[in-house]
Amino acid sequence: MSNAVLQIKDLQVHYRTENGPVRAVDGISFDLASGTRIGIVGESGSGKSTMALALMRMLPSAGEIAGGEMLLDGIDLARLSEQEMRQTRLSQLSMIPQGAMNSLNPVMRIGRQLIDGMRAHDSSLTKQMLQERAVDVLQRVDLDAAVMRMYPHELSGGMKQRVCIAIAISLSPKVIIADEPTSALDVVIQRQVMETIANVQKELDASVILIGHDIGLMVQFVDQLIIMYAGKIAEIGTIEEIFASPKHPYTQMLISSLPTLETKGIFQGIPGIAPSLLNPKPVCLFHPRCPQAFEQCRAQPPKLARMDSGQLAACHLYS
Repeated sequence: MSNAVLQIKDLQVHYRTENGPVRAVDGISFDLASGTRIGIVGESGSGKSTMALALMRMLPSAGEIAGGEMLLDGIDLARLSEQEMRQTRLSQLSMIPQGAMNSLNPVMRIGRQLIDGMRAHDSSLTKQMLQERAVDVLQRVDLDAAVMRMYPHELSGGMKQRVCIAIAISLSPKVIIADEPTSALDVVIQRQVMETIANVQKELDASVILIGHDIGLMVQFVDQLIIMYAGKIAEIGTIEEIFASPKHPYTQMLISSLPTLETKGIFQGIPGIAPSLLNPKPVCLFHPRCPQAFEQCRAQPPKLARMDSGQLAACHLYS
């Protein structure tokens, strides 16, 4: 029996436009085991954040879940009513947003922002119980109880991000989605924020989906890595598998772009730009940028298949 707390099966998310649907997420599948951490990396526009918003059922008005399943403990999130999904958010599934300053209400004290979410899920909690629980979650993220009385503008960037983490864990969810939680922070604060997420994840025995661009940060935090490109999964594997033997050319180029002590001052990017996802052709979408592309890459899309080394990769080089 699977120990997966979350199962994504052939998820498809489209954005409606005048020229047709933009296939932002195009048939991705993966399992998230209980108590584990998965990292999802890829360039901007690869579908990472769209997948997270689909899981939270918080897509903008032009977005729609066009197909697939998102099973949280066997319950398909895509089929829940708005009221059922509202109760699921925060209590079962929560999200640490990318921009803490844009996520917190600037004219509301931190304590009230913490308490409002908890009260919405359990009206039986007394005022004292809510106050005590709010102080407790703040202390879990290494913030003093005095923060309860403060406004967001009185906090540093790192403190605001910790408040967002406190809100996300306030009802002990099973799955925490962290969408680039350190993107606007300096490297020292980044480290502290990631340590905070790791500590609360262990305390709650929750599972974490970490979304970002920084593979170096992923190495320090996640157990498994998913590489996304143009709305699809290019490769899945453990950190050890992917760094020891990256299979997909896109993964290889992402890793080679990381700076090292030997190559400091030399920046090696990936030439070309990501393709349009408006009516994409049934080919390997990475082939115009791929130095290893051959005729089959221009004729049909590759399928995700298991490699001898253990990871899954979608590449004609191994078919």
